Amino acid sequence: MSLHCDRQQHQRRNRHLNRSNAAVGKRRGLPCQQDDHGDSKSAKRMRCSIPALPEEIWHHIHSLLPLRDAARAACLSRAFLRSWRCHSILTLNRCILGLNSSVPRENLSCIIDNILRNHTGIGIKIFKLESIFNACNYLDSWLQIAVTPGIEELTLKLCHGEMQYNVPCKLLSDGVQSSIRYLQLSLCAFHPKPELGPLRNLTSLQLHSVCILGDELGCVLSMSPALEQLHLSACQEIMALKIPCALLQLHCLKVSDCLKLQVIESKARNLSSFILIGGKRVKISLGETLQMKNLRMYRSNLICSTRAELPSTMPNLEILSIGSYDQRVNTPMLPTKFLFLKHLSISLKSTNPSYDYFSLVSFLDGSPSLKTWLLDVAYPTMEHESIFESSSGLRQMPERHHGSLKTLKIKGFHSAKSLVELTCYIVKNAKSLGCLTLDTTFGELKCDSGMVGGRCPEMEKDFLTEAGRGAAAIRTYIEDKVPPKVKLTVVEHCRRCHFDNPCEWI
Repeated sequence: MSLHCDRQQHQRRNRHLNRSNAAVGKRRGLPCQQDDHGDSKSAKRMRCSIPALPEEIWHHIHSLLPLRDAARAACLSRAFLRSWRCHSILTLNRCILGLNSSVPRENLSCIIDNILRNHTGIGIKIFKLESIFNACNYLDSWLQIAVTPGIEELTLKLCHGEMQYNVPCKLLSDGVQSSIRYLQLSLCAFHPKPELGPLRNLTSLQLHSVCILGDELGCVLSMSPALEQLHLSACQEIMALKIPCALLQLHCLKVSDCLKLQVIESKARNLSSFILIGGKRVKISLGETLQMKNLRMYRSNLICSTRAELPSTMPNLEILSIGSYDQRVNTPMLPTKFLFLKHLSISLKSTNPSYDYFSLVSFLDGSPSLKTWLLDVAYPTMEHESIFESSSGLRQMPERHHGSLKTLKIKGFHSAKSLVELTCYIVKNAKSLGCLTLDTTFGELKCDSGMVGGRCPEMEKDFLTEAGRGAAAIRTYIEDKVPPKVKLTVVEHCRRCHFDNPCEWI
């Protein structure tokens, strides 16, 4: 009896709720309240609020979305699903696909394979395949789908694996040759042949750890008249790099860690940026260099020759970054000048104990437009004469006002007398100086920077001692000479992680 009463009570309550919801729905026009045509007023308003645009415009809007958002939209809309099959930008890597490092490599390859097989290959403008490991069995079919006429950018970054993938030359078909503008290859082999054909619109070529011979690279360069940027990194099969004069648009050349490279010969007349890293024994011939504005090099005894030769051969330099090891010859004072030089970076490693840091004043004297100067003298051992061991006072030079230098940073500052003299001269004569940073460390991250482990990197005891001497030299000889308008920053090693005895510094 009790159960029967409960059921009746429950049914009456449900009927009441249904009548209330229906009344509210009628007042608010909910979708459940349909008109004579079987459609709701709200749904009509919703359909009318979506503009009736041509399918091409919707495709364009879809192409502007990030890959993951575009894929999600394709799951919700048939129009976007059709657009997805012609999506113009495909960047495929673990991060974009939302996969962490614990996902097996085979699963990643299968996911990418499914994505590309569901894509028609039509309309792809940018294709990036990054951090792919041991996928050589898939790569041919993937590239055949994605690299089609009309593609503009191709990036293929593989990982170190058991097999080295050989990028097929037939990939660059006639239609691809006329559209490709950007080509980046990493950790693979590429052996182009003379019958490849011209790459008329290729403006940027980047090769990292690519197995390619010098003649094969020369073949590509000779067929790329629009090339503007060439970056080569760790391409160990190249012994000679020869750039033809036909590359009138080439303005940036960067070569790093190509250990077998012996010759760089450029006849490109409009080269304005040249960066060479790790080429200690490379013979360089850059031809006409009047357009050169950015130069970066690192080799033995480079400082003196740079100051003596470049003002006349590269008079329009604006950025100069040079590194020298085993520097023995002091920098001479010369009448020639870098009239347009604004940013200077000098790195001195393993200098001879007789080298005079004070001679670097020649660069400041010869650069009337210089705004920023970074000097790196960080080296574990310090064999120069210390300011605390010298029997003579600081040397003086005739005052010359320099009105452009705003920022000076010395990394690895130590107690060498000539380095203290250089700093004092700049502080006194650079009237526009605003920031002075003297870093007595290697410039490493400290424990208070959030680094993993919570401790500073270990340092040799001799270096810690010299770092302490450098800090003492700053307080004794430099600090009181810094004008109030100049912001002085002194970077010292962490005393929590590196215990030292200040009494040992001097």
